[in-house]
Amino acid sequence: MKFKYQARTKEGELQAGFIEAGNRDTALQILASHDLFVLSVASAEKKQFFEGISGFVNRVRRKDMVIFARQLATLLDARLPLNDALVTLGEQTTNSVLKDATVQIAQDINSGLSFSQALERQGKTFPSYYTAMIRASEVTGNLNEAATFLADYTEREGNLASKASSALIYPGVLLGLFLVVGFILLTFVFPQIEPIFQESNVSIPWYTAIFLGLGTFLQKWWAAVIVAVFFIVFIVLDYFRSDEGKALWDEVEIRLPIVKKVYLPLLMARFGNAMALLIHGGIPIAQSLEIMESMMDSVPYTDILRSVTEDVRQGQLLSESLAQHPDYFPTLVPQMVGIGEKTGKTEEMFSRVAAIYTRQANEVADNLADLIQPVLLIGMGLLVGLLFASILVPLYSLTASI
Repeated sequence: MKFKYQARTKEGELQAGFIEAGNRDTALQILASHDLFVLSVASAEKKQFFEGISGFVNRVRRKDMVIFARQLATLLDARLPLNDALVTLGEQTTNSVLKDATVQIAQDINSGLSFSQALERQGKTFPSYYTAMIRASEVTGNLNEAATFLADYTEREGNLASKASSALIYPGVLLGLFLVVGFILLTFVFPQIEPIFQESNVSIPWYTAIFLGLGTFLQKWWAAVIVAVFFIVFIVLDYFRSDEGKALWDEVEIRLPIVKKVYLPLLMARFGNAMALLIHGGIPIAQSLEIMESMMDSVPYTDILRSVTEDVRQGQLLSESLAQHPDYFPTLVPQMVGIGEKTGKTEEMFSRVAAIYTRQANEVADNLADLIQPVLLIGMGLLVGLLFASILVPLYSLTASI
């Protein structure tokens, strides 16, 4: 199997590449034998279609992950040993995939692995930022705080996703109905009225001619069109599962105006909260940024933070480096960080950044329906009007000529 890795040499130089190994553990051993400090190792093998379907069906729902994170934080706050807490969670979790992963993590810890190493082995179940935050907490000894942060963040992200989904249900239903009605009209209605216009020699508008031609085509090939649509959707989804596709999708999320209004504040809130916690734990800025590369879970941000980390290691101020990427870090972020650097209150400034953008993300999610519905309704109204006008205008000309 091929694995993609990131590691640092003894001199601190960052290395990234691919390695062939029988399994992930073997890949880790090979890298360690070359005196490399491994940052991440992930399979580079392309998933087959049936594996993608299986992963979707057996996925861990966001709700299950929220409950898991909150219960783990509660048990650790109660001073319950980590292994006992995981055993308890494994017994209480109803999701079979999460239960198996939790039990395996507990067994791995009993076998001598650290919590972060055990979590990393369950990368299909737990996001990469879980592992990154737990690994940092093991260095600083603030596992309870890290678990609380993960619980709060997972719950907050879950609430925002729930609000966004609720806001999109009504527009989604309208769009679906419009597509079905439009398909029926084009496929079965327009071909029936086309002979009438041809026999009467009535001049028809250009848009009517387009719809009539499209209707004739769909009447003959509607089954092939449906198959082609499903095939194209499959190709597109498969592409976005690849590394290149994920990078493109992450970039689109940052660029699209409406999506950016929710996505960017959420990323800035994660950035501020995690950086405040890491600095509070005594981790240096450069190392904290290195951890954030995994936590942001976004290809563009991973690349940018890697560049920012190198800038900081070379002596540049964090605020100055962040200011060089205004499309990804709004002006407020480097300004607040710069104030923290001057006053010695960097941790407090990161906490304020997180609070500001958390509030902004909540406000946008609450108003998401108000942002989307007017645009969608206007667009569908214009299309429906054009669709019916393509029938009514020629019919009016026909009756006027009689």
